Amino acid sequence: MSTKPDLVDVLPAHKFDEPRLLEWLQQALPDFGSRMEVRQFQGGQSNPTFLLDTDSGQYVLRKKPSGKTLPSAHMVEREYKVMRALSEHTDVPVPITRALCEDSSIIGTPFYVMDYLEGRIVSHPALRALDRSERMPAHLSAIDTLAALHSVDVNQVGLGDYGRPEGYVARQVSRWTKQYLAAKTDDMPAMDKLMEWLPENLPSTDECAIAHGDYRFGNLMLAPDKPEVIAILDWELSTLGHPLADLAYYCLPYHLPSDMEGMRGLQGEDLEALGIPDEQETIARYCQQSGRDGIADWHVFLSFSLFRLAAIVQGVYARALQGNAANADALQVGKRASLLAEAGWRIASEGERS
Repeated sequence: MSTKPDLVDVLPAHKFDEPRLLEWLQQALPDFGSRMEVRQFQGGQSNPTFLLDTDSGQYVLRKKPSGKTLPSAHMVEREYKVMRALSEHTDVPVPITRALCEDSSIIGTPFYVMDYLEGRIVSHPALRALDRSERMPAHLSAIDTLAALHSVDVNQVGLGDYGRPEGYVARQVSRWTKQYLAAKTDDMPAMDKLMEWLPENLPSTDECAIAHGDYRFGNLMLAPDKPEVIAILDWELSTLGHPLADLAYYCLPYHLPSDMEGMRGLQGEDLEALGIPDEQETIARYCQQSGRDGIADWHVFLSFSLFRLAAIVQGVYARALQGNAANADALQVGKRASLLAEAGWRIASEGERS
């Protein structure tokens, strides 16, 4: 299993005016040089991402997808803002951003450019691509990095306006209900039940932190030579929000089957044999790192995270049907939405009884 990025020639649906981009970058970045080769990263479902190989080094460009997108989705400007603030004011590991272009006339949509980092990305939390001795330290580094992100004082780093500080889960339930309904293709009874249940069972406490929104191993880069997180990637869904929503999302693999392609689940795996922590150990480590005594309403955060992921997956599926999803296997992805919703509803209804 490779831990290197999967690069392909730019897909036909994502081609743009490369000479125009080169001209813009030569003005935006001094000493950029005159040579630029563009390839596309495979694997992301959302904002198309490209490697720029140039005389002055390697850069990564992320842009909005072309065509019609859901309202308020794909905000590359926000990704740029949060990464810039974190790299300038904190030790939270993020790539260094270089330039943001909000002018759609250059390559058709807004985009930003950041430094390319050498490292390893392992998308499945079983971490089979790593030696067993590296797996536990890699998980602990991921949990500690998440706790460090959540400890950032948003006002101190200039992100006080990055989202509303209260009512995150309620707003997200409302937002993803709308996004799901806008992208709905088939009936999904578990989704209907969750849309009814969640607003009635919101977490009893409200907290505010920078919430990444998609915190999982596929969005973490490990150092080339040690099991340590050197960058959190893909900030598209980030906002000010409830930190425990991020932790629940990171723990979703414990509630999803390991034998289903693309689900990145750990259910049915021998965690001890793999050498990775179980859910309780993960929660305990996070609590220790963030100074908590424990967590209330855990089942609510898990149900919410599964509901939200099901809505996102349904959106990817709807875009695939229209022919502009960022990844070739998006149609396969559509089948997963109902499984996610069913897992969410199972946790919600069992949590109420327990």
